[in-house]
Amino acid sequence: MKKSVLAALLVAGITMAFTPKASAADAKTLTGEGKCGKCALKETKECQNTVTVKEGDKSVVYYLVHNDVSKEFHENICKGAKKVKATGTVKEVDGKMQLTPTKIELVKD
Repeated sequence: MKKSVLAALLVAGITMAFTPKASAADAKTLTGEGKCGKCALKETKECQNTVTVKEGDKSVVYYLVHNDVSKEFHENICKGAKKVKATGTVKEVDGKMQLTPTKIELVKD
């Protein structure tokens, strides 16, 4: 019995050690124009924060995941575009860039 428990703990420990985790090193900060995906861009069914960033010679829209940070900030950009800085983890989902924000703030000119 003790050997079974020890083996299970060993397997769990090895699995956790080699599972990739999001870290501060994976965080990315984007500075661009914050807009509502529904009201301004007409691209989402519900209000959703977006940040449009100039990358090279093209503009890339990052859709912000609905979380507490995103929801709390939304009133700042729903009725009009503003320059913002958003930090979080980025991934591509269904061909669109998605940011899970940990911090969003207005950029003062």
